[in-house]
Amino acid sequence: MALDNAGDTSLLLGSADVPPVLEDNAAGGSPFLLTCDHYGRLTPQRLGDLGLPASELTRHIAWDIGIAGVAEALSRQLNAHLIAQRYSRLVIDCNRPPGAPSSIPRVSEATTIPANEALSRDAAEVRRRAIFDPYHRRIAEVIDARLREGVPTVLVSLHSFTPVYAGIARPWHIGTLYQRDTGLPQLLLKQLRGEGDLVVGDNEPYAVSDETDYTIPVHGEARGLINTGIEIRQDLIADPAGQQQWADRLARIFAEIEAALRAQRLV
Repeated sequence: MALDNAGDTSLLLGSADVPPVLEDNAAGGSPFLLTCDHYGRLTPQRLGDLGLPASELTRHIAWDIGIAGVAEALSRQLNAHLIAQRYSRLVIDCNRPPGAPSSIPRVSEATTIPANEALSRDAAEVRRRAIFDPYHRRIAEVIDARLREGVPTVLVSLHSFTPVYAGIARPWHIGTLYQRDTGLPQLLLKQLRGEGDLVVGDNEPYAVSDETDYTIPVHGEARGLINTGIEIRQDLIADPAGQQQWADRLARIFAEIEAALRAQRLV
């Protein structure tokens, strides 16, 4: 069903709904600050199943499959603060500018989202206030606190992507995503390509832009932070073993990158 009345966010999230923001290892001493915009696939009880069969809510259209396990394990191994978002991107996409057509999609890939059709501006605003705003407010608060305290901060935004899109197979195992800041992505590309067993995407399968992304442009670039996005192919992290393997690999690589950044006095 669609929510047609705006106002207090309690109109959307009730006492039985979990808060949108999940944090792990908040006291972690790593310079890396991990974000995960599409960590979860929950829907508020007031919105039910969004008019979709359960099978649709387990697909990529609802969340980034596998990235939650990678993010949690990587946070532990790097001793890095993780800030993640629990609700489905079909309720509101926390990596899209509010108001963009893909922010609350009426159609995702080829699937119509009944609860998002003919959604009023007020109802969209309620979703933003309840889910999008608390998530991004928390990221901003953490960055503010780290800057005040002189804690080096490197933003890493974690995502996953489908092995096939529009019938075309995607060859990359992992990709780096960036826009204006190319320093960290180039270090990461070098490290990943040095692994020898990976097909690595350079701004593939996606590229960051102000029109299609929010976390990196707003929290990374606008704040002058070293930053990168990471996309891992979902079939590689579909189970706990794959998630742990990729967390292990990335933890080793980021430890090497941290040493390089420290040598350059960038962190």
